[in-house]
Amino acid sequence: MFTQAEKSALQYAEAIAGDMSNASDKLFDILREHFTESEIIDLGMRIQTFVGYGRLIRVLDLEVGKSCPL
Repeated sequence: MFTQAEKSALQYAEAIAGDMSNASDKLFDILREHFTESEIIDLGMRIQTFVGYGRLIRVLDLEVGKSCPL
């Protein structure tokens, strides 16, 4: 269903969003098989942005899809 590149990106996302101990040298070796260093950094920044937004929404108890009155 997913390509090997997509699977490695999902593992990277899980390491950033959840258990950071999974961000091992082995994971980065796998990522480097599919992505350049620049792409790995860019992917990490994008993942972190969405994880951060999700956490902010949860902390502020906002309803997804509704406008914020601020």
